[in-house]
Amino acid sequence: QVQLVESGGGLVQPGGSLRLSCAASGNIFSINDMGWYRQVPGKQRELVAAITGGGSTNYADSVKGRFTISRDNAKNTVYLQMNSLKPEDTAAYRCNAFLTYQRGSYPRTYWGQGTQVTVSS
Repeated sequence: QVQLVESGGGLVQPGGSLRLSCAASGNIFSINDMGWYRQVPGKQRELVAAITGGGSTNYADSVKGRFTISRDNAKNTVYLQMNSLKPEDTAAYRCNAFLTYQRGSYPRTYWGQGTQVTVSS
């Protein structure tokens, strides 16, 4: 019933910017942590950025100072603003949410389908 829908990926030149969005829908009781991961075929999945329900953030060292994660709780949406993009940022980006689907149940992690970001000249 819970669905995470991502948007904002695409092709961008080195040094450019993109803004990714991920909206959670369904009968969601509450959302705790939200985050963005990226994965390149044949390589390990990497946590890019995460944000807690209280607004605390953390970032992978490779994106610090360039990427910013934020959320809009009223819209159940998490964003990833990506600036000064580099070719090594090329990957499939997937959002996730650690949320409670139904009141009284335990929270668990849900995943989006992924959106491709390609940084190339």
